[in-house]
Amino acid sequence: MSDRGRTATRFQIDRRAVRRSFSRASAQYAAAAHRQAEVNAELLERLRFFPVRPRAILDLGCGTGQGAAALRARFSSAQVVGIDLAFGMVQNARRQQRFWRRYPCVCGDGNALPFRAQSFDLVFSSLMLQWCDDLPGVFAQIQHVLRPGGLLLFSTFGPETLQELRAAWAQADTESHISAFADMPQLGTALSRAGLAEPVLDRELLHSRYPDVQSLMQELRTIGARHAAADRRRSLMGRSRLGAMLAAYESLRGGAGLPATWEIIYGAAFAGEAHPIGRASAGVPGETRVPVQAVVRRGPRRDAS
Repeated sequence: MSDRGRTATRFQIDRRAVRRSFSRASAQYAAAAHRQAEVNAELLERLRFFPVRPRAILDLGCGTGQGAAALRARFSSAQVVGIDLAFGMVQNARRQQRFWRRYPCVCGDGNALPFRAQSFDLVFSSLMLQWCDDLPGVFAQIQHVLRPGGLLLFSTFGPETLQELRAAWAQADTESHISAFADMPQLGTALSRAGLAEPVLDRELLHSRYPDVQSLMQELRTIGARHAAADRRRSLMGRSRLGAMLAAYESLRGGAGLPATWEIIYGAAFAGEAHPIGRASAGVPGETRVPVQAVVRRGPRRDAS
């Protein structure tokens, strides 16, 4: 089954594995997650397109707190709250705060947000949604905590992310080694089903180069981005399969090293009227109500790494 098929039918995330992996990576995350910091900065820059004056902001999947701290600085009169699934990340975010720009940071799950209805004017979420296998449920939770007219602004990885590593593994093994990522139509459908209105999505491709596959895999381990599918292989990988993957990836080597693609999907939507959690909005099942003019495909951009 293709990874896209897995996303649509049976792909499930092991939430405990995600929590454990990111908690362990929390100490070195900020120093190693250069791409995540770049995407976070781009998402913050996109706020200028929206004339928002939020009184309360939720940073969903706040990690070590860079986004929440920037939001706190930009909207000095607003209440900012950070939430992350990994307790290690929450602890690190609390330690990094400046005493004059403090904000509450709690450990919680996007699938069950511990906040009252209509608590926030802005939900900001950078590179968290790829760790959720129930996007309609998460978006319904966001719709629940947003005030009517409130803004959701997010980024997530798209299905072309790590396509070279995925293809190399496919030549070596039939098991899944890379998590499945939702595409723009799937995200648009999930937003609409949750009752979030006027969704706008666009994508950007980043390209990095690595001296070897081990460097790429070590980077992923360092930031906690391990394969967390519920049906992932739990036994040790045999040398022959690993060698076949390395050989397949090595065939892609160019003058600057081995390529790695990162597809970043950016999205925005507004909260509609009060919408019961878990109830799909009216419309044809599977319909993606994203206007064509709102879906933008940016050209590839090369990363310096």
